[in-house]
Amino acid sequence: MHVKKDDKVQIISGKDKGKQGTVLAAFPKKDRVLVEGVNVVKKHAKPSQENPQGGILNQEATIHVSNVLPLDPKSGEPTRVGNEVRDGKKVRIAKKSGESLDK
Repeated sequence: MHVKKDDKVQIISGKDKGKQGTVLAAFPKKDRVLVEGVNVVKKHAKPSQENPQGGILNQEATIHVSNVLPLDPKSGEPTRVGNEVRDGKKVRIAKKSGESLDK
């Protein structure tokens, strides 16, 4: 997958198009990511030990990885991702600026 946890991403399609957020979790087997503050759905919860009141909760749902693009560290614009070997390590690079996306 071209995005990892803690990457800054922008949504490029769907109801939240244009929004930006941080990847909270990545699910490579399902090709989906969980982005902070994006694709918020209402979930009905039964009363439980953690939530004695129950009720309707707002919660982020996963979004398909093809609908997000990482942000370029230099310009802050969405960019495609390439791979390069630098100092014997494979790193992800932003196609727009050539900067490394890995910390």
